[in-house]
Amino acid sequence: MQKRNSLFSFFSNLKALNFQPSAFSIKKAFPLIAFGLLLLAFGSCSRNPDMQEPGDAKLQGEWRQDSIPGQKSLVTYSLYDIKFSCDSFLLKISTVSKVNYGADTCMSKGHWDEFVRGTYSQRQDTLHIKGQFCNADGSYKNEQGCFRFGDYEEYFKVTYPADSAIRLLSTSNVIPINAHLIKRTSCIPKPL
Repeated sequence: MQKRNSLFSFFSNLKALNFQPSAFSIKKAFPLIAFGLLLLAFGSCSRNPDMQEPGDAKLQGEWRQDSIPGQKSLVTYSLYDIKFSCDSFLLKISTVSKVNYGADTCMSKGHWDEFVRGTYSQRQDTLHIKGQFCNADGSYKNEQGCFRFGDYEEYFKVTYPADSAIRLLSTSNVIPINAHLIKRTSCIPKPL
């Protein structure tokens, strides 16, 4: 009831100020408001592309991390396999742990794999990957499965120590991913 009273008092105050909107001023304001709403609607939308983007030519292919420094002394560590295809990626995270975190049906005696698929973008030396956890076949992973599910997003600083080597330094992890090229591919954009 207070809102009704406050609106009533607002309009009463406008009358007290002798503010009487004329039909002419409302007719002038309507096209301006409609035009402003159209600009807002079209300015905030963008058309999705029909084809995959080409991505970075240096990244195209399959990369594998075989080991990390001091892995025998670590309690838990992960090794990465990454496949870049045009602007997309498929990431396999192979984790080894000496600690039992949960049911052995998921942990498989301290060795398990997780998969992520999505798209990436690169600006100068920063690689941004964004995707979803998925099953080994690339299908959607639901919440009842083992390990992580949902969104995955990471930023890496990229360097190329050699033509067939890549170093990815994560912004959230101190252990770099030093991977070597297994297979070079080229981007053939596919329709989306």
